[in-house]
Amino acid sequence: MMRKRQQGLGWFGSLIVLALAVGAGYYAYTEVFGDDEEVAPSCAAAHNACLKKCRRTTTEAPAAQICQQECRREADACAAAKR
Repeated sequence: MMRKRQQGLGWFGSLIVLALAVGAGYYAYTEVFGDDEEVAPSCAAAHNACLKKCRRTTTEAPAAQICQQECRREADACAAAKR
């Protein structure tokens, strides 16, 4: 009886590896880009989302500071509107 030597993963193994790679890619994508389209349920959540956006989009300190100040103004306006 001659045994066939296993060579590589075969099509089923390749399919499993591909599925794992797609899952890991999707997880990485959602961690990096997140769900910015979600509606913030509170002023604090909106402020946190704004600061998160500032950290992602600004690379220089002055631009980041301006963005954070704008977030603070928006948070203050949100809190004033809820009173």
